[in-house]
Amino acid sequence: MKAAVIVFPGSNCDRDMAVALRQAGADVTMVWHKDAALPKGVDLVAVPGGFSFGDYLRCGAIAAQSPVCQGLVEHVTRGGYALGVCNGFQVLTETRLLPGALMRNAGLKFVCKTVGLNVVTTDSAFTAEYAKGSVISVPVAHHDGNYYADDETLAQLRDQDRIAFTYTENPNGAKADIAGVLSENRRVLGMMPHPERAVDPLHGGTDGQALFRGLLAQVVAA
Repeated sequence: MKAAVIVFPGSNCDRDMAVALRQAGADVTMVWHKDAALPKGVDLVAVPGGFSFGDYLRCGAIAAQSPVCQGLVEHVTRGGYALGVCNGFQVLTETRLLPGALMRNAGLKFVCKTVGLNVVTTDSAFTAEYAKGSVISVPVAHHDGNYYADDETLAQLRDQDRIAFTYTENPNGAKADIAGVLSENRRVLGMMPHPERAVDPLHGGTDGQALFRGLLAQVVAA
């Protein structure tokens, strides 16, 4: 699998993402936000966490206007895979590649801790290696992770089995405890928790490994 990790000014999880993907067996290229096109033959585009452009305006809003995001949208439109984590999830909603929005945490405080996640669906390349209904432990680190969507959108997400993860204990006020959602074609995942920070025993847990391992297996098999 060939993967591209986008780097914005203020990204701070881009290298962690690259390490996690390489550990799973992916060929990874780092792509600067001013690049107008993605490398040829890319299967997955990863939009990492951090504070793109200092989180000025809305989180992810400025990054979504970067030249590389035109290539990201074209990649997804062609049926390519994309993974957005934390700030990357915010960017995916700002580009309208995923529904909803990420708002300020309900407690108005930055949350940084390991949380429990319910695996709601295994019908995606990102979640195929987990057991449906299982609980995994993954770190969060965000100030604007409060997922919001209107009732109609939430109903669609439920009816189409597009809620990937929910929190066992909601840390930010997210609607329906949502921690991650899938696109209609199930090839784009946005999630606030950081699976790339849970791939090595030194991280304190390895529950993120299955996401990257399963993604690689599904993409290679496709």
